[in-house]
Amino acid sequence: MKLLAIHHVAIICSDYQRAKHFYTQILKLPIIHEQYRVERDSYKLDLALPDGSQIELFSFVGAPKRPSYPEAQGLRHLAFAVADISHAKAYLEEYAVAVEEIRVDEITGKRFTFFADPDDLPIELYEA
Repeated sequence: MKLLAIHHVAIICSDYQRAKHFYTQILKLPIIHEQYRVERDSYKLDLALPDGSQIELFSFVGAPKRPSYPEAQGLRHLAFAVADISHAKAYLEEYAVAVEEIRVDEITGKRFTFFADPDDLPIELYEA
């Protein structure tokens, strides 16, 4: 078996409309498909990234909150590559998104920072 790429990342949100606004209006991810699944009382929103990978945004009634601090086992964060980290940070701050100070990766010398989505999912921006 040879893995080729990450196809998609699935995220469960607490407030579908708020999360949809964040990912489509602030992060500017285009919608591939949106579906309300009556049998699950749940939305599923497929979002496109420029490299062909996708984010699946789900809403499930009664889903428990994500454990965060101290960090729990499992997926730690989602990271997006950006061309200009300073520009990306300033852009997010225009939308009142709290963004950490820019740091430098000690191994690669690349700059990165973190912010959170509406459900406190940590998202990293990593300068390509």
